[in-house]
Amino acid sequence: MMKSKSKIKQTIIYIICILVFLCSFASASIPANAADIRILPFTSPLDYSLEDNWLYDGVGDDRAVDVFIVAPTVDTLNETNAVMTAEYKKRFRNAMNQQQALYAETARLYAPYYRQMAMNAYTHDPISQEEAAANAYIDVSSAFRYYLNNKNGGRPVILAGYSQGADMCYRLLQEFYGGDGNEAAHLRKNLVAVYAIGWPMTAEMVEKYPQIVPATREDDLGVVISYDCEDGHVKGTFIIPEGTKAISINPLNWRTDSVVASKKLNKGSVTQDSKTGAITSVTPHMCGAYIDPVRGSLIVQDINTTDYPPVLDIFPEGSYHLYDNFLFFVNLKENIQLRTNRFLEKRNITDKSA
Repeated sequence: MMKSKSKIKQTIIYIICILVFLCSFASASIPANAADIRILPFTSPLDYSLEDNWLYDGVGDDRAVDVFIVAPTVDTLNETNAVMTAEYKKRFRNAMNQQQALYAETARLYAPYYRQMAMNAYTHDPISQEEAAANAYIDVSSAFRYYLNNKNGGRPVILAGYSQGADMCYRLLQEFYGGDGNEAAHLRKNLVAVYAIGWPMTAEMVEKYPQIVPATREDDLGVVISYDCEDGHVKGTFIIPEGTKAISINPLNWRTDSVVASKKLNKGSVTQDSKTGAITSVTPHMCGAYIDPVRGSLIVQDINTTDYPPVLDIFPEGSYHLYDNFLFFVNLKENIQLRTNRFLEKRNITDKSA
């Protein structure tokens, strides 16, 4: 088992390093007055009627539901927002091939390219960060609108995103899923679940946007599944700042309290091919976890912090953010299928009773 854990550790770190190998150049490019940088707003989104602006455009026609996936941060070169170059699309594609493996057996895949917030932008002041995120969301919002109008056809939807992608999912919920309008009501009715891993949901968000509903068990529907991993010694990160409490659910026991889930409940931590996303190894019972009662982060047990370094300087020691999906991959994948099955069963019962 120790040999398997070592192999997983080495492979995961290798995969992540592929995505961030230019970080040293990115860090060197941060200007001295980074805190004062201002970001010009995008004046128009990408044109999502063009096939080139979609990474996945309906892959998996035999699936009964759709998943709209928003990519995590892969741009470590630009100062504010990504530029749609061939190199950016390549790195975007490699990262998303790993993400889609969670959903591909359950849902038809849609994933837009977008001019995401670059990693460097997270080092700027809060106003500049929001300006860069707002630019990214202009593309994501436009892609989702195009998807709804031209591709969805009334089908059930899973929203999915990791890290920055999860932030974009919350924004989609805020814009499209709230209020008493017919479209919003229809979208809420057709929402299987939202997998917003690696970006916090807070009580303030839930109060302001009642369409953001935290998951409370393994099979509730129309809810948000969220957590971010740490070792129990972290005081704050830019994901969950100190003084913020995230609303999380434990992907091992599907509880929202601090009851410890044994590693025996972990059905498999994985390694994936860095380009195709194919699973190269699965190790059951790798680690247990519980929810920190103060920070709301997911505390991972049974692994050594030194074996899972933060990799990026933007994260403190003890942040397992980059491993959020890898560590609980099999449990997440099975849960995606479970919630989808529950949704389809409920819809069938409702249709028959109509």
